[in-house]
Formats: sequence, structure tokens, C-alpha cells
Amino acid sequence: MNTIKIIIAGPRGRMGREAVTLASNTDHFDLVAVVDHKNDGMMLSDVEGFQSISNVPIYSDIEKCLQAVEADVLIDLTTPEFGMYHTKTALNHNVRPVVGTTGFSKEDLEELERLCQEKQLGCIIAPNFAIGAVLMMKFSQMAAKYFSDVEIIELHHDQKLDAPSGTAVKTAEMISAVRELKKQGHPNEKETITGARGAEIDGMHIHSVRLPGLIAHQQVLFGSDGQTLTIRHDSYNRASFMSGVKVAVETVMENNTFVYGLENILD
Repeated sequence: MNTIKIIIAGPRGRMGREAVTLASNTDHFDLVAVVDHKNDGMMLSDVEGFQSISNVPIYSDIEKCLQAVEADVLIDLTTPEFGMYHTKTALNHNVRPVVGTTGFSKEDLEELERLCQEKQLGCIIAPNFAIGAVLMMKFSQMAAKYFSDVEIIELHHDQKLDAPSGTAVKTAEMISAVRELKKQGHPNEKETITGARGAEIDGMHIHSVRLPGLIAHQQVLFGSDGQTLTIRHDSYNRASFMSGVKVAVETVMENNTFVYGLENILD
């Protein structure tokens, strides 16, 4: 397999650190630079925790990075605000983005899809890179054909910025594709405390939990006469996401379209 030259945006974050390890330990990956809002002009090996990573420059400006460094793929693990800018800039420099940042709006995704079509470049945005989480979403979509009443509970660490999570929204979208629109619960239901029933997508309710000690967890609860079905996935550390990142990086090199959701590239 040909070597894939990679830039990582957000290397000091918890996901970013795992991605640096992945890129450094994968034979056909070559980490050529990182983008970080701190430490501009330094080498990554000068930053605490990265002493073993040699010859990787740090840039605070994605534009300058892409002008100075030849790369094939940008892995972005930042925030929606920076992630959108980074992804657009990468595509404009003919670099293929693999994005784990969540919180993009529908309009953001549509804009990126148009840009991919114009540039004839692949881009993969994945609300969740854990293979088990992708299977949880696919199994939930299968179950929704037979259970029309469903609620989603997603649980994440208390430093997560967006709620509900991108995984929960993507799960609801996948379920909506096979489920007839239905308003759930009693028709005269009333929230005595605003927000008690959570967010709502096509009649389904999504509940977000934020607590220290959690990483990334989701359960999808289906109910019918006399029975319930619960489909749950748990990520206990961020290394659980790296198998999906690896697959996405390898796939985006062979793909010239916009992909939203890892389930679309898994057999």
C-alpha cells in the first residue's frame, strides 16, 4: 500500500493524541505536520507527551500548513467552528479530509458536499469512528422497521460541547429513513419542567447526559406491546475510535465523493 501523508488538526486533544499514535505506528501512514492553536513554529517533539514523535512541524494556521507541507489527508479532531474552516481549506488545497468533529449543521454538510463535487475529492465526516457504534446505528435502523416507538439516550463526558451528540442525531436520521413519522407519547402530554422529554426529531426523543467519568455511550430503546428492545454501545477509551479512523483514511484515498457516516463505507 502506498504511503499516505497525513496532517492532524487538534493533536493535543484526547482524540488527537490517539490519532498521532495511530499515524506514527501505522507503516503506510506518514505524519507530516499538525495544526494546533498553540506552539506555532515548534516541533511536535518539543511538546510534552510527544517527545518520541520526530520531524513533525506545528502550524497554528491551516492555510500556511497546507502551503508548506505536501499532504494527502487531513484528520480533523477539533471543534465545529474550526472543523468547518479546516475542512473547506483542505479541499481547496486538494487534500482529502477525514473529520471526527461533530456539531456541523445541515447547511454546513450541504456546502461541503458541493465543494467535494466541484473538486472531485473524497471527504469523510463521521459522527462516531467506533466500529461498534456504527453497528449500533445500523442495528437500530433495522429494528426501527418493526418498532416505531423509540427513544435515544446518549451519555458523554462533561467537556463535550454539542448536545445532542452527532452520533445520536445520525442514529435518529437513519431511523427516520425507515420509520413512518409518528408523534410518540400521550397526545396530551405536558412537560411540567421544560426539557424533561429531551430534544425531538420526527417524534423521537433524544436525551443527553453529561458527566465526568463517561467517555461515549449510547442506548436506543424500542418499545412495543409487551416487549422492549435496547441496543447499546459503550466506548471506554478513545483508542476505540482509531480502527474507524484508520479505515476512513484508507478509504478516502480511493473515494471521490462526500460521505457522512462511517456506516456508508463499511461492508
